[in-house]
Formats: sequence, structure tokens, C-alpha cells
Amino acid sequence: MRMYDIIEKKRDGGTLSDEEIRFFIHGYTGGEIPDYQASALAMAIFFRGMTDEEMASLTMAMAHSGDTVDLSSLGNRTVDKHSTGGVGDKTTLIVAPTVAALGGVVAKMSGRGLGHTGGTVDKLESFPGFRTELSKEDFLRIANDVGLCVAGQSGDLAPADKKLYALRDVTATVNSVPLIASSIMSKKLAAGSSAIVLDVKAGSGAFMKTVADARVLAEKMVAIGKSAGRRVCAVLTDMDVPLGHAIGNSLEVEEAIEVLNGGGPEDLQAVCEELASRMVSLVTGKSVDGCRSDVRRVWQNGEALDKLALLIRTQGGDDSYVRHPEKFPQACYHREIRSKQDGFITHMESASIGTVAAMLGAGREKKEDRIDLSAGIYLRKKTGDFVHTGDVIADFYTASAEKADAAEDLFFRALAFSDTAPEPVRVIYDVIE
Repeated sequence: MRMYDIIEKKRDGGTLSDEEIRFFIHGYTGGEIPDYQASALAMAIFFRGMTDEEMASLTMAMAHSGDTVDLSSLGNRTVDKHSTGGVGDKTTLIVAPTVAALGGVVAKMSGRGLGHTGGTVDKLESFPGFRTELSKEDFLRIANDVGLCVAGQSGDLAPADKKLYALRDVTATVNSVPLIASSIMSKKLAAGSSAIVLDVKAGSGAFMKTVADARVLAEKMVAIGKSAGRRVCAVLTDMDVPLGHAIGNSLEVEEAIEVLNGGGPEDLQAVCEELASRMVSLVTGKSVDGCRSDVRRVWQNGEALDKLALLIRTQGGDDSYVRHPEKFPQACYHREIRSKQDGFITHMESASIGTVAAMLGAGREKKEDRIDLSAGIYLRKKTGDFVHTGDVIADFYTASAEKADAAEDLFFRALAFSDTAPEPVRVIYDVIE
């Protein structure tokens, strides 16, 4: 078998066999197939697409290119959640302890933030002492004892995906549904959970800019998951507007704690209720509506918050911050950002607002960059709100006035105003089952 023939076949619109795809992934991961041939195949896939069978083969080949996590010792209630990324997306901090409080087992590997999107690991490290680097034995033990464990991603999990993604990033082949779907699902399948709920976002702060594109991606990922024998569904959610009010690590943790206390922003509540209800339903067989009532109950009675505190304590963190979030370090500098005009806010360019938060110190451009856990934005007004000149739209939290100066201009360029109110924002568009 020759890589040349595989490239030619896909270039001409042919369908690759499972054997051909496994040959490519094995050879590329092992260094036998050079980057230039892998990039040629990626470009051919970009233009020619893949069948559902090809995507399933590619996903499984990448999932088995390195270590896989065996969660069988945890029973059949293991469930994972994946978000395609966004601004202010602190859903894991809320959903995971909620599901654990209702009998699910969430053994989750999460990443750090890069660019305009935040990372769950960074947010959890806002708790002093919290450990995300765990041995396999500790990971399984904590998941079994607590019903919940969140660790950093293993360097050996789906290495083919890591290598191929880095290549796609520099060859203009990132924006391909078959390659995106197989990339995401290879990591989810390798992580071992028997059920998976996908939060597929659409809008200016998401990778998929339209609901139609997000729907196609969601359908492909659900099909891949089911072909691998997993229970899967996808929720299409909005990311044209940042989720909740807080953007930044400890700020988002505080907002997550509000929801787990039965409060918090309505849009964040709605998304987390939907995701948690779907996750619990998949692993218990209970109706989604029944699970919604259960989710609201454990938010009101404190059981979900207790699970978060137990997770923090078990992974070495100071869980007193859960009950007293005022203990989180405060930013050195605070600035109120005031409106320069009257009108309705008709649009917030979410990706740009995420970039503003990163400029304030809440994010990183390179993986090795250090972040300021106290930095970020708190949005007082969002799309659909009417503001008067001088009203506070947002609070900036950062290390210096200079950082706020640099970020303020981009923040205003991310907003659009009108005398006419915009259509109400839909937080949840659809569910793909």
C-alpha cells in the first residue's frame, strides 16, 4: 500500500477503505509518512469530504493511536461532556458536579485555554492547591469515590489527532467538518465514557458561525459516537453572545458557584440545565423532563455544590473558597466601561470580547504563557439591553491601567448599537439525538 495512491484516490473523489485510513494514521503517527503527504491528504479531504463510514474509521484509528482510558471499573454510568468552545463557557464547573450528585460518574479530561476560549483546567486551578496532574490510579480512584474527577489531558491520548491538528492549523485545513468531527470524537472515545453529550456552539464566538453549520457538525459527531457503540446526543447552543456575565478564570468560578446555589444568569442556567439533564438521562434512562426537575432540586438543596466542594478537597484544593468565593484574589486594577451612546446593544462580537479578556490577562496566546487568574470582564449589559450614555456596560479586572487602555478600544469595536431592539437571543437551538 502506498500513501501516493491513497492521496490520489481521495483527490479524485474516491472512498477510502478502513485499511487505507488505518495505514495513514499508523504511518503518520509513527513518522513514516511525511508532513507533505499528510497535508496533501488533508487538503483532498477538505475539498472532497468523507462518507460517514470514512469518518468513523478515521475517528477510531486516531482514538486507538495511543493510550485509551478504561473506565469499566466505574460501571455503566460514566458520562462525558464536550463543548466546541466559546466565551464565558464555564458549563463543566456546573454540569459535572450536578450530574455526579444525581448518580452519574464524570471522569473528565479537560484542557487549558488558548486564544479567546477559556480552559476548565485553568479555572479549577483558581482554587489554591487544586491538582489536575493525576496518575491513572488516582484518576480512577477519585472518580469512583466522588463520582467526579477532572484532570489535565494525557499527552498520550489520541496522539494522531494532536499531530494532525497541528498540521491542519498551518495548512488552512482546520475548517473541514469530517476532520473536526473525527478530531473531537477521537479524544472523547479514547477517554472511555459510555455516554457523551456534545455542546455544539454556533455564532460569532464559536468555530461554527451559523446554526446550519453547527447542525451538520453535530449530526456527524453523533453518528460517529453511535457507530462506536456509545450513547450520544448533541445540544446546539448560542455563542453569538458570551455565556453568562463573567469572562475570566476565578470570575467564572464565582459565577458557576452562583448557579450551583440556585442563582446566576438565566442563559447560563438554561444551557447547564439542558446539558446536565441530557447527561443524567443517558446514564439512568429517566426522562429528560424528570431529570430537569432533579437538576433544579440539587441546585436548590445544595447537593451539587457539595459535590464541587468534595471534588476540590479530594484533588488537593482549598474547598473553603466554594462557600466563601470572596476569598479569591482580587485584580490589582478595576475599570468601569461606560457607554458612549444611547441605544440597544444589537450585537456583541463574542470572539473579540474573548480576545479582550485575554488582553486583560485572562488568556494566553501560546501554551506556555502564564495567565492572571483574577483578570477578566464582568458584563453588566448584553445583546438586547438598552443603555444610556454613561451607563456601565462592563467591568474590567486586570493588573494595570495600561492593560485596560489597550483592551478598551477593541471592546467597543466588538459592540453594535441601534435605536431598534434586536430579536431575542435563543440560547438553545435544537437537540440532535
